[in-house]
Amino acid sequence: MNQLASSGQLRASFLRWALVLVPLVVLLGFASGRAVNGGPGNAWFDALAKPGIYPPPALFGIVWSILYVLMGLAAAWVAASRGAPGRGIALGMFALQLAVNLSWSPVFFALHHISIAFWIIVALAAAVAVTMALFWRVRPGAAVLLAPYLAWVLFASVLNWQFLALNPAADGAPSPSAVTRVQF
Repeated sequence: MNQLASSGQLRASFLRWALVLVPLVVLLGFASGRAVNGGPGNAWFDALAKPGIYPPPALFGIVWSILYVLMGLAAAWVAASRGAPGRGIALGMFALQLAVNLSWSPVFFALHHISIAFWIIVALAAAVAVTMALFWRVRPGAAVLLAPYLAWVLFASVLNWQFLALNPAADGAPSPSAVTRVQF
């Protein structure tokens, strides 16, 4: 016998990992944006000039939901590959890129640092590419599941750059509704 596990055992392992990782990744992504009032409704963001390539706001929630599900499935596929060479480093890199992903919303929407957010998203694109390469070594299909994510992050990088170009005075600026305390 040259198999570590039967195909049924592998499917069951994948399903267990997916039941944990998909909701976890979706929840973390949702919480990151929600905690900082990301997107429309944020007074600072609403005051920004929007680039011509800025899609309808409702699209962001739909796209990110799909991407987080795909990310969770890809991670579950790799996590279920017990004994595969490179599995640990691939999952570690996945966790790192997810942490970078989750840091973007607070920097952009809460701290209003468009330029720092741009460099975070550039780092995210690189981290996703490395994660894809590491996933490819473990399970090529898992890397393919991350391809739409990388494409969206590259688009978001261009979008972030255009926000910075159109709104240089807003980079690091306080929210328009921020209270300024003056002491006499």
